[in-house]
Amino acid sequence: MREVVFIKQNTDKWKQFESMLQSKDRNNPDEIASLYIQLIDDLSYARTFYSASPVCNYLNDLSGKAHIVIYKNKKEKKSRIVEFWRTELPAIFYSSHRSLLIAFLIFIVSALIGVISAKNDDSFIRLILGDGYVDMTLENIRNGHPLAVYNSSNELMMFFEIATNNIKVAFIAYAAGILISFGSAYFLLYNGIMVGVFQYFCYQEGALKESILTIWLHGTIEISVIIIAGCAGLVMGNSILFPGTYSRAISFKQGAVKGLKIVIGTVPFFIIAATIESFITRHARASQLFDGLLIFLSLTLIIWYFVIYPIRLNKKTSIEDIL
Repeated sequence: MREVVFIKQNTDKWKQFESMLQSKDRNNPDEIASLYIQLIDDLSYARTFYSASPVCNYLNDLSGKAHIVIYKNKKEKKSRIVEFWRTELPAIFYSSHRSLLIAFLIFIVSALIGVISAKNDDSFIRLILGDGYVDMTLENIRNGHPLAVYNSSNELMMFFEIATNNIKVAFIAYAAGILISFGSAYFLLYNGIMVGVFQYFCYQEGALKESILTIWLHGTIEISVIIIAGCAGLVMGNSILFPGTYSRAISFKQGAVKGLKIVIGTVPFFIIAATIESFITRHARASQLFDGLLIFLSLTLIIWYFVIYPIRLNKKTSIEDIL
C-alpha cells in the first residue's frame, strides 16, 4: 500500500483517538482500548513499510500518550499495597528477568575477578578492603573470633544504621542507571569484586567456613537485593538505550518508574537482612545447623519471590487482567 493511501484511510481514526485522549470526559474505556489496539497495529505497519516517514513518528508519539492515559486512569483495586506486592511487583520482575540475569552475571564475574586478583596480588586485598578493616580482621582471627565486628555495637543501633545505609545504597545503584546503565553496571562490578576479595581473604586466613556461616546469614538476602537494585538501574538505563516503539523520552519515563518500583520493592528485604545481621549474626557460632537452615530459607525466599513466583503469576494472568 502506498503511504498516501495508508494515511488517507486512517487519518479520521487517528484524529478521533487523539481528540478522545485530549478530552476530559473518557467514559468509554472499551472504545479507547479498541482504538489503542488498532493504533498499535498501524504503528507496526508504518514501522515496517514507512520507517523514515513522519507518520511513523506521529503514531509512535500518539501511542505513547495513549499508553500513559490508559494506565493513569486505570481503576485502582482495593488494598493497593497488598496488590502491589502480590501482583504488580512480580509482574514487573517477570518483564525484567533479562536485566536481572545480566545484573547477576556482572556480579558473579566481578566476584571471580576479585578472587583471582586477590590470589595473585596480596596488596589488592588491602586496596579493596582498606588497611583498617584488614588489620582489625587479622587481630580478631588471632583472638579466635574472625568476625567479632558483628558483636561490637548495640543491636538496635546497628539495625537502624545497617537498614538505612543499605536502602540508601540501593537507591544509589538505581539512580546510577541514568548513566545509560553503565553506572549501575559499575556499582555491581565494584561490589562483586569486594565480595570476592573478602571471601578469598577469609580463605587465605583459614576462616572461610566461619565467614560463610556468618556473613551469608544476612548476606544471602542483602547481596541478592543489591543485585536486584542494580537490576532496577539497568531497567532505567536500558529504557534510554532501547526505546523500542516509543519516543526516547516516553520510554525513559516508563523505565524510570518501573525501576523505581523495583528498588522500592527491595526495602522490606533490606529490613529483613538488617534484622538478621543485627540480632542473629552475632550468635552465628551457636548452631551451624540453624545457620545453614537460615541461609537456605533466605535463598529460597529470594528465588521464589523474584524468579519463580513472577513466572507462575504470568502464566495465570489473562489479557482481561491487563486491559
